[in-house]
Amino acid sequence: MKLEDHSNVSFAVLQEQLSAIQAALGEAGLDGWLLYDLHARNPVAGRLLGLGELSRRYFVLVPAEGEPMALTHGIEQMPWRQWPWQSQSYVAWRELDERLAALVGGRKVAMEVSEADAVPGVDMVPAGVLELVRKAGAEVVSSGELITRFYSCWTEEGRASHRRAGRVLADAAREAFDHLAEAISQGEEMTEGALKSWLVGQLEARGAGVGADAIVANGVNAANPHYETGDVGATFRRGDVVLIDLWAKEREDAIYADQTWMGYLGAKVPDRVQELWEAIRDGRDAAVAFLKERWGKGVVQGYEVDDVTRRVIEERGYGEYFIHRTGHSIDEDTHGMGPNIDNLETHEVRELIPGVGFSIEPGIYIPDDVGLRTEINVYVSETGPVVSSPDMQAEIFTLLEDDG
Repeated sequence: MKLEDHSNVSFAVLQEQLSAIQAALGEAGLDGWLLYDLHARNPVAGRLLGLGELSRRYFVLVPAEGEPMALTHGIEQMPWRQWPWQSQSYVAWRELDERLAALVGGRKVAMEVSEADAVPGVDMVPAGVLELVRKAGAEVVSSGELITRFYSCWTEEGRASHRRAGRVLADAAREAFDHLAEAISQGEEMTEGALKSWLVGQLEARGAGVGADAIVANGVNAANPHYETGDVGATFRRGDVVLIDLWAKEREDAIYADQTWMGYLGAKVPDRVQELWEAIRDGRDAAVAFLKERWGKGVVQGYEVDDVTRRVIEERGYGEYFIHRTGHSIDEDTHGMGPNIDNLETHEVRELIPGVGFSIEPGIYIPDDVGLRTEINVYVSETGPVVSSPDMQAEIFTLLEDDG
């Protein structure tokens, strides 16, 4: 068995954020935040503690008052050598039950759970572990709001890195359309897979190569929101609608940028395609306007923004074809752990607080016909929401000088 090197674990993140976490726990009326992990299945615990994969269960109670307490397995003490607070170890399961009861019995604690799986992205503690903690005498609630504040909020450098990556994505997407248009104009064959390969190579060459990937699809294939381009895919033809969805970040610890752009291989976008485009564009812009108008007037929750966008598309007669949430959280993961913009797949009630970022990406997907999507990123600053993607697309790009 290959063991991870835990010799440099310092628990610096938790030390830096401890006072703020304890203040948040007090505000929420919680006795503590109980972090649990095994085999690096809980990224929240891993990030806050700086630990990688461990082969034995551990619990860390961050109390609203006093010192954190670690409950760790006796066989796996090396990762905890620099732990600066209280700790206990266990070996047998009976010891774990006994010491866990002493640790959390009678307390109201937050964990990475979601009742009825209402927010699947934060539902990371196994049902059996939840049962174990409740048997130990604890009342357990979701840590969703804590995750928003202490896991998914962007740092100042995170914002700067996101913006740099966003500029790279926007430029590379526009040049990919030009690259495709030139090939078609010269009578050369260009497949979805070839264009995707060229595009991802551009992202890597321009410093946004971590996690770099893309969906490149003609209009029919774009009717599948998560279409897999593959190595070859379809061959582009004149008259095709073209979707480019791309995402990347600068470093492993940076914030992703995630965008979708639309083009048309012709000189004039067909009226029906234009109608579909205007529905999703106007839905996107309505979401941004709502966020700005509501800022400072009370709590704004993700489901409300989804409702605004979805209403526009429903009023245009295409609601049945908008089959995913309006947007997802963005942090160090493309689909992050913070609040989503969603009242379709889930009822997202977490507050959109300063520091969080997310996508706004309405789409219309008519099976075996055509699909369109527009995607921007939004960051909530201390003074309100701002569009963090450059050059919001107002119209579908026309890529050729004539319609052939």
